[in-house]
Amino acid sequence: MGFRDGMSSVIAFLRAGYPSGAPAVGYAPVLALLPRRVCDDEVVTITNTLIGRNHRSIDNADVGVEITRVTHEMPSLDDIDRVQHRLDAKGCA
Repeated sequence: MGFRDGMSSVIAFLRAGYPSGAPAVGYAPVLALLPRRVCDDEVVTITNTLIGRNHRSIDNADVGVEITRVTHEMPSLDDIDRVQHRLDAKGCA
């Protein structure tokens, strides 16, 4: 493997970890300005926690509180929607 191939692999690895919405080129400090997004593993954890509580219904407030508990940050509407979508898919919303 040559230097160019190795560098391409490193760049591909780094870009794979970029959050959606991140510019493909530019300065890394720009990433600090992007809002945090709940990752897929956190969505699963939050969903399973909410399902495990056996509430009759789970509303956006319940989801928002659990997101805040896991991330220690205010939830975005997109994150609440992602968790609600997973709850709907499991028939629990």
